[in-house]
Amino acid sequence: MNVIALQLDIAWENKTANFDKVRHLLKEAQPATGSLVVLPEMFATGFTMNTDAVAELYGGKTEQFLASAAKEFGVCLVAGAPMRGRDGRARNKALVFSPSGELLAFYAKMRPFTLGGESEHYAAGEHPVVFHWQDWTISPFVCYDLRFPEIFREATAAHQPHLFTVIANWPEKRIHHWVRLLQARAIENQACVVGVNRIGRDPQHVYTGRSVIVDYHGEILADACDREGRINARLELAPLLEYRRELPFLADMQESPSRRQGV
Repeated sequence: MNVIALQLDIAWENKTANFDKVRHLLKEAQPATGSLVVLPEMFATGFTMNTDAVAELYGGKTEQFLASAAKEFGVCLVAGAPMRGRDGRARNKALVFSPSGELLAFYAKMRPFTLGGESEHYAAGEHPVVFHWQDWTISPFVCYDLRFPEIFREATAAHQPHLFTVIANWPEKRIHHWVRLLQARAIENQACVVGVNRIGRDPQHVYTGRSVIVDYHGEILADACDREGRINARLELAPLLEYRRELPFLADMQESPSRRQGV
């Protein structure tokens, strides 16, 4: 499977400008048909708490753009957006669109960033999700989720994903944590990981990118460093499955006491 990460400088709360930038980056990338393309968290707005202005109902213009772009370029597209559910509450979501423009899956961030006030504006998601693309089982997560290995293990216990996507607005001051945690999630779950961050500034933080594609050994296959643009890698499923067969570490995972007791 061909995987492409698009790292961009997000224009603050300017959806039109960010739609135009993503389309431009996709044209430059000329992705092969069927590629998995991953954009950052809240790619169209930046990491904003202004949910009254930016959170959309399903079928809104951000979804319309993503569906159109996935169809135009013939790719499976993963991207983050603030969405408002039927209960009226905003959630920080990862959305997945197929090359036909179909919404394949959506995931709500399970660990809102309390220190940044996110938990006051966005409701937490309840469980991991997976989707399937080109024989791969893929589980999307969002930014601060990365610090909580237990939710990745929850996904692994239920579905044994071959690939995790982690979309983020991860600030420069903690960027060394970002790379190490992505590598750790890959190693402990015997899975590949695609981590896609932004660059530039917002009203609170500076971002220096370091979007990376990591294999199941924790080795970095591609690194965007601090530049706007794309990275890509060709990921092969057969060697990953063979590695899991030779070293079946996942078979020794134990359920937590709460799961065993049905809590």
